[in-house]
Amino acid sequence: MSNSSDYKELFKDNFDSLEGLADRIGEILDCPITIEDSNHRIISYSTHEKNVDDARIATIIRRKVPEKVINSLWKNGVMGKLFESDDPVIVPAIEKVGLGNRIAVSVRKNNEVLGFIWAQTDNKTLGEEKINLLKEAASLVTKQLLKLQIKKRKAEESYQEFFWKLLTGHVQQKSIIGRQARQFGLQLDGRLAIVMIEYDCEITQTIEKHSYYLTETLQLVQIVCRVFDQNQLILLIRLGKEGNAINVLNEFIQNFTHKISERLQISNVTGSFGNIYNSPQYMKDSYTQALKVLEVKEQFPQELQNIFSYQELGIYQFLDELYQIRTREHYLNYSIEKLKEYDRLHHSELLATLKVYLECDSNVHRAAKLIHVHTNTLNYRLKRIVDIAEIDLKDPNQKITLYLDLKLENIRRDDM
Repeated sequence: MSNSSDYKELFKDNFDSLEGLADRIGEILDCPITIEDSNHRIISYSTHEKNVDDARIATIIRRKVPEKVINSLWKNGVMGKLFESDDPVIVPAIEKVGLGNRIAVSVRKNNEVLGFIWAQTDNKTLGEEKINLLKEAASLVTKQLLKLQIKKRKAEESYQEFFWKLLTGHVQQKSIIGRQARQFGLQLDGRLAIVMIEYDCEITQTIEKHSYYLTETLQLVQIVCRVFDQNQLILLIRLGKEGNAINVLNEFIQNFTHKISERLQISNVTGSFGNIYNSPQYMKDSYTQALKVLEVKEQFPQELQNIFSYQELGIYQFLDELYQIRTREHYLNYSIEKLKEYDRLHHSELLATLKVYLECDSNVHRAAKLIHVHTNTLNYRLKRIVDIAEIDLKDPNQKITLYLDLKLENIRRDDM
């Protein structure tokens, strides 16, 4: 056999399902075959059962490639090659994740990857003819995967309006929410939260595709709904009954932002999430809170660099409201103003010293280390601060007030 028409003779039967096509590819190549969609969800697999490796068994059981296998394939450069080329890629064994030798090919329509075909080759080498057959098989699988993709896109388009109604509070009755969720096949029971990923750049088709790819392949949480709004990816996430939900969502955001930044070489990707509720009725609140986290993180980038949760914002939740009150009252903290004036006249840094001291929870040794002075020097400065500002640093009420008003100084500078 030497040309494409000869190869097609081996696939001349009409296949009503991808299962039959996987079996035929497996028979021709004499290898176990797995067909996946672009997000590594298993579509079909051949019935070969001999010498099946651990990665294949886990994929078939879960109906999805394990995350550790996907990560290893990225780290070894396999996924990059599959996304960039339509030629078959030889994949050496990765024993630490139970993956034996493979040869894989992407299934694509023009430049869009629809899925992958994986052949477990073990110790056998496929000749040029069989490699060409695998490439031909990919073109035949394209038609089937296109049908699945169209169906999935229609499903997403149909529920997006419902999702926006949840986010904006235009649907709040539990019975109506439940009925529409069943209509779209959405699971809205259990613990729910809104997660947001924000990009500091224009959303290209590449960013959108890789973002959706990660929502499918990061297996920490279940994504119920997703939609892009300008430069923000909004996700409705459903968590299991067990485990620390805040830790799980923190880990999800950290993994997502790290992987998308690393794979697409983009920076300034951040994330947030609102409170976790046991009813979809409160997704409007979770959405508002997630937006608030992003807004406050922009105001205090250093202090909140590793904060993603609304709950973990602490007093930062209320700074905007407090700032509005202070502005209406034309309020200025007397002690802070005294220190500003002293620093201006004497070219000192007493106010900056006070800020670090309070941020270190009055820990003299930690504060001294941060500002690179001896503890005796810091203690001397603190005595000067107490005298000049007329404050008592042993009074928690005064310290909290100073701490909050120093934070408000950041917002005041931004408004100038």
